[in-house]
Amino acid sequence: MRVLGIETSCDETGLAVYDSDQGLLAHVLHSQVDMHQHYGGVVPELASRDHVRRVIPLVKSVLTDSKLTGKDIDGIAYTAGPGLIGALLVGVAVGRSLAYGWGVPAVAIHHMEAHLLAPMLEDNPPQFPFVALLVSGGHTQLVEVRQPGDYRLLGESVDDAAGEAFDKTAKLLGLGYPGGPALAKLAEQGNPARFRFPRPMTDRPGLDFSFSGLKTCALNTVKTEDNDQQTRADIARAFVDAVVDTLIIKCRRALEETGLRTLVVAGGVSANRQLRERLTEVGSQMGALVYFPRPEFCTDNGAMIAYAGYVRLKAGQREPLSFAARARWPMTELQRLGTRD
Repeated sequence: MRVLGIETSCDETGLAVYDSDQGLLAHVLHSQVDMHQHYGGVVPELASRDHVRRVIPLVKSVLTDSKLTGKDIDGIAYTAGPGLIGALLVGVAVGRSLAYGWGVPAVAIHHMEAHLLAPMLEDNPPQFPFVALLVSGGHTQLVEVRQPGDYRLLGESVDDAAGEAFDKTAKLLGLGYPGGPALAKLAEQGNPARFRFPRPMTDRPGLDFSFSGLKTCALNTVKTEDNDQQTRADIARAFVDAVVDTLIIKCRRALEETGLRTLVVAGGVSANRQLRERLTEVGSQMGALVYFPRPEFCTDNGAMIAYAGYVRLKAGQREPLSFAARARWPMTELQRLGTRD
């Protein structure tokens, strides 16, 4: 089965073709970072318009790279949520229309489920069941994954997600957009002993997260300290250390509570070098295996959508001719594989 995946949930247009026998055949990505940098963040209307301009040329490009035509595609998967509603509608409309025109089935994909399954694209994929830490944009979640489509939410952020806190703190430090990678890079120059920020919600039971207080702590420190380069680096280091420690404490707790010994980490923040090194170390201490997607599949991409689409199409899921996008879409509402609503 060959599946075309389309990702347009935010500020990246991603296309990919996944073959059930040969694996990933090709993937292409256009980032809107240069366009949004001028505004200090994603402008939804501009994001939607850029997806309109890019998506069809990228469809043609990924088919050319795969040495295929539309006649060779067996199904189409598109991100239907969560995300920016206008951006989502571009991919949904194009994906469902191509499926109708080519006479193949279509399937709507949950953005976070696709991130969760991204490590399955690697040569050494994790085995089910496992605990997944999803840290992507506005989402920070711990999920028990029994099988594809069979998920139990263990904990999530009650306010700002880790990615949001990274971007907002980066803006406080004058790092612009996208803030997360720039903040992590600045933190590498910081003194870890100068400032210590709290590790929120780690002194009580449970697996929920809260990162808005860390942003406030960073703001208060910026206001009371000199605004020189080293101080900014030290604040960045304290912030990153606090986020990484919090994620590690909660991951360790999730593994202990579930009794599982496999951890999957996915989403944009999973590309953070410090988080990868520390979680790998914790996994070794606990006798647990820790898996990450390759860095290019940590951020939004079409490859993860194509693979998730293959999984759901193989299980028999199909979309009707009507289509819809969902800005908010809890994973607990996902259709279980093998069932039809």
